[in-house]
Amino acid sequence: MPPLWGLAMLTFSGTLAMHIFVPALPDAGASLAATPAQMQMTISFYIVGLAVGQLIYGPLSDRYGRRKPLLVGLALYILASFSALFVDGVNSLIALRLLAALGGCAGMVLGRVIVRDTTRVAQDVASRLALMNVMVVIGPGLAPLLGGVLVHHLGWRSVFVFLCLLGIANMAYTIFLLPETRQPSVRKRSVAREYGSLLRSPVFLGYAVGGGLATTSIYAVVAAAPFVFMEQLHRPASEVGGYLSLVIGAMALGNLLARFLLRRLPLRQVLLGANALSIVSAVFLFVVCVSVELNVGLFIGPAIVFSIAAGLTSPAAATQVISVQPELSGAASGLYGFGQMMIGAICTVVTGLGANHALLAALTLLISSLVGQFAFRRALA
Repeated sequence: MPPLWGLAMLTFSGTLAMHIFVPALPDAGASLAATPAQMQMTISFYIVGLAVGQLIYGPLSDRYGRRKPLLVGLALYILASFSALFVDGVNSLIALRLLAALGGCAGMVLGRVIVRDTTRVAQDVASRLALMNVMVVIGPGLAPLLGGVLVHHLGWRSVFVFLCLLGIANMAYTIFLLPETRQPSVRKRSVAREYGSLLRSPVFLGYAVGGGLATTSIYAVVAAAPFVFMEQLHRPASEVGGYLSLVIGAMALGNLLARFLLRRLPLRQVLLGANALSIVSAVFLFVVCVSVELNVGLFIGPAIVFSIAAGLTSPAAATQVISVQPELSGAASGLYGFGQMMIGAICTVVTGLGANHALLAALTLLISSLVGQFAFRRALA
C-alpha cells in the first residue's frame, strides 16, 4: 500500500499551483506590462486546464495503468513550470499555466483512484480518502501564505522554482515509492463509450451530482466572502483571509470527523446525515439573510457548519462514485472531478449576479444541498 502522504501531495499539487500564484499576480503583471484582466486569465485558463485534463487522464489510466499517465502529467507540470521562469510576455505565461494545469490535474484524478485500487472495503476506502482530504485541504489553504512569502523575499518567478521542485518531488515519489496499482486493460473501449456507460448509470449520476453539489457549492461562500465582509458588513480587507481560513479549516475538520464516523456507522448513514446537516445550515443562513440584520457571526457560523458537512460528505461520495463500475474507476474519477469544478464555477458566478452577495450565497447553498440530498437518495434507492 503506497504511503498516503505521497498520494495527498500528488492530489493537491494541481490546486496548490493555482492558489500559490495569486499573491504574485500584481508583481508579475507589472513585470510583464500586463493588465489585471490579462493576469486574471492566468487563473481562468488554469481552472479550465484542471477541469478538462481530468477527463483525459481518467480513461487513460484505466487503459494503460496508473503510473504511465501520472508520469506524463508530472513531466508536463515540471516542464511548464520551468519554462514559466523565462517568460517575457503575458500570453506565454497564460499558455504555460494552461499546460501546467493539464499536467497537474493527473494527480487530482489518480490519487483517489489509487486509494480505491489498494483498499477493497468501501468503508476503508472512504476512511483513507477522508484522511488524505485533510492533507489536500491544508496544502492549498496554506498556498497563498507561502506564495506571499516567496514573492516578497525572492520575487514572483520564485513561485515557479517552488513548483518545479514540488513536481520533481512528486516524480521521485511516483518512480521509487508508488507501485503500479492497475494492470493495463486488454479491453480497448473508446473514451466516448466509457463516459457514455457512466453517464447512463443513474447510480453514478446520483453520487456524482450529489457529491459535486454537496462539496464544491462551498465555492459560493469563498467567492462571496470579500464582498459580504467588505461591502455589506464594512469589515477591513485584512480580516477576509482569516474568515476564509476558518471555512477551509472547517472542511478539514469534517474530513477528520468522517474518518472517525465511517469506522462506526454505515456509509449511507454518514452520507445522508452529513448532507442533511448541510441543508440545516443553509436554511439557517437563508433565513438570517432575509429576516434579520446580518453580522459576521451570523454569516460565518452557518458557512463553517456547511463546510464541516461538506468535509463529512466528500470522502463517502467520492468512494461511491469510483466504485459504481470498478473497471472504469479512473474514468469515473475524471468525470467526477470535472463535474465538481464545473459546479464550483457555476456557484461562483451565481454569487456575483446581484448586490446582496450573502443572500445569493445562502440561496446557492440551499438549492445545492436540497438537490444533492435528492440525488443521493436516488443513487441509494
